[in-house]
Amino acid sequence: MDQEKTTFTCPFGTYAYRLMPFSLCNALATFQRCMLAIFHDMIEESVEVFMDDFSLFGNSFDNCLNNLDKMLQRCKDANLVHNWEKCHLMVKEGIVLGHKVSGAGLEVYKAKIDVIYKLPPPTNVKGIRSFLGHAGFYRRFIKDFSKIAHPLTKLLEKDTPFKFNDECHKAFNSLKEKLTCIPMIVSLNQNLPFELMCDASEFTVGAVLGQKDGKHFHPIYFASKSLNAAQQKYIVTKKELMDVVFAFDKFRSYLILSKTIVYTDHSALRHLFKKQDAKPHLIRWIMLLQEFDF
Repeated sequence: MDQEKTTFTCPFGTYAYRLMPFSLCNALATFQRCMLAIFHDMIEESVEVFMDDFSLFGNSFDNCLNNLDKMLQRCKDANLVHNWEKCHLMVKEGIVLGHKVSGAGLEVYKAKIDVIYKLPPPTNVKGIRSFLGHAGFYRRFIKDFSKIAHPLTKLLEKDTPFKFNDECHKAFNSLKEKLTCIPMIVSLNQNLPFELMCDASEFTVGAVLGQKDGKHFHPIYFASKSLNAAQQKYIVTKKELMDVVFAFDKFRSYLILSKTIVYTDHSALRHLFKKQDAKPHLIRWIMLLQEFDF
């Protein structure tokens, strides 16, 4: 940070920051870059860092001790200070960024779910935006989140009168019920191929990323998004291809160097990849998918 640019004056003299204040523009992004620079060779192998939240892991007790020793030494060299009251060492499960993490997989934090489940029906646009913001925090656990929430998101459109009808009540209650019985998300296995299930509807597109271990399919991530007015007018083939492109773009970090099996209920897509005289924007989407092995 440039101290000269953040120095300020007052009747008692000139003052400059010795530490970077988080109230500055881009201070959070700068701090995150510092953390990634300090632990660049440990990221994803033994430690995850999000701002000032550290998650250290290992496949055995001794491995965890070695990783912990290396991480603490790195913090000491970088003059980072820990609050020991907030540190939890050698636990088999814990709460990380609002999620319950254990050896079995990733779950929602029950305390947050109880708060969402007790929310009364919204009475204005601000209430709907607040509810969707709370529920959307766990949208990766809910299949077809955008499709279920479509009646509510329509009320957020500009110049739309607020009418919380039966369809909105149904969507509101459905999301709360989904949050109480959502599945556990498993961690990925790099030795297994990924499976991608894509499905497009009239107003939304959705995808499920998972892996099959034997006969059982284990979800890793659910994703969906609402279509705008122009996209809703697309023909079925175009919507289905857009859904596949959306899924590969969303899960790019998982799929870029991995074998992927794609499931879709629109067989015309197989012929579209071999068609030479398709429309330019369809060819552009097809070219974007060429870097993936599916």
